[in-house]
Amino acid sequence: MLEIIENFDGDTYRAVYTVKFQKVVYVLHCFQKKSKHGIKTPQHDIDLIKQRLKIAEEDYKANYQ
Repeated sequence: MLEIIENFDGDTYRAVYTVKFQKVVYVLHCFQKKSKHGIKTPQHDIDLIKQRLKIAEEDYKANYQ
């Protein structure tokens, strides 16, 4: 998985996507980082990304293999 971090107008935005698959790129999650302390991604966002990665793996197997 790769993460793009962009700052705009004092806010930070993140997009997480996977290039794990040969034929397609899945965007797993995009969000505005709200925490003012540290750079750590909140656990609920990490859990959501993991859940969506599993769904992407299933979709890839069903549609591209």
